[in-house]
Amino acid sequence: MDNYEYTELLKNITIKMNNITGVVEPDKIKQRLLEIGELENDQEFWNDAANAAKVQKEKTQLQRKLSKYSKAKDAVNDADELYDMAKEENDEESIQALFDDAPALEKLIRNMEVEVLLSGETDANNAILSIHPGAGGTESQDWAEMLLRMYKRWAERRGFSVEVLDYQSGEEAGIKDVSIIIKGENAYGYLKVENGIHRLVRISPFDSNAKRHTSFSSVMVSPEVDDDINIVIEDKDIRVDTYRSSGAGGQHVNKTESAIRLTHIKTNIVVQCQNDRSQHKNKATAMKMLKSRLYEFELATKQAELDGVAKSEIGWGHQIRSYVMQPYQQIKDTRSNEAYSNVSAILDGDIDKMIEGVLIAQNKQSAFTK
Repeated sequence: MDNYEYTELLKNITIKMNNITGVVEPDKIKQRLLEIGELENDQEFWNDAANAAKVQKEKTQLQRKLSKYSKAKDAVNDADELYDMAKEENDEESIQALFDDAPALEKLIRNMEVEVLLSGETDANNAILSIHPGAGGTESQDWAEMLLRMYKRWAERRGFSVEVLDYQSGEEAGIKDVSIIIKGENAYGYLKVENGIHRLVRISPFDSNAKRHTSFSSVMVSPEVDDDINIVIEDKDIRVDTYRSSGAGGQHVNKTESAIRLTHIKTNIVVQCQNDRSQHKNKATAMKMLKSRLYEFELATKQAELDGVAKSEIGWGHQIRSYVMQPYQQIKDTRSNEAYSNVSAILDGDIDKMIEGVLIAQNKQSAFTK
């Protein structure tokens, strides 16, 4: 990288930082934090525990956003000032150090750019993620388990926690069905772009003739809804089925019918839970899952109406990504139109770049259509 390239880099980063400042609005965040501080000094504020908890959550999120913004802003200002000083003094050593730090600075700004995209009402929430294999028996069930491992490894890399809500093992290999909750900051904001059909092409390990097979699995992601989001589900709206727990997640396999399956009659949304030995607790968790799915469904319906998309097109029927392992190694996302060759790393949970690519592409598309 020469001086001209670095000057252009700083110019582009400064433009991005100015755009980020316009979205983050740090002065408004500081003002809101002052207001929260005044609220906290009032004893009446703490008498309403539910509202106090809500405001404390808001405070934590605002502090994190402001801290990340300040770090990025300071890094850009420091790089700009140091570069001007180094050029004036012909300090080649300092200039080289700035060149060496350029990739880290670009990454910091990209991360902040993605951070400002995660400003939706539920983006900061935990994510409930379900994987369902498509037709194809063992092949698709094995693919579903590979996807489950990918998301669990991604969560581990980020320091998020994972709780299994429901797990149905396949007869020979893989899984018939799985639901997990991933808990961490912006878990839903990141994982919401994983909604859709995931396609795998590989030489089947289950085919003695070593033929190439194509498998499909659907991934559904919804935000874990807070208690302050009012979603009413009446008993007449759902069908309740019980069954015996089985496989990983069932703590007392095949002993009692403690597992719960809820079907929302109007939308045909189905959720199930078997992670606890108590049927009552499983039903409570399943109800929370159903509320999350219904909330996501309503958001998707409203967005489809705004986009002029027919309601029948809402759902999981659109392929979003292809994972090709033979005859070549490549993963391609249909929304960002970006391709990746590090297939093994991605299947091991290194999916941040793919997710960020989709978030940025969707934001550009949204801005273009406005």
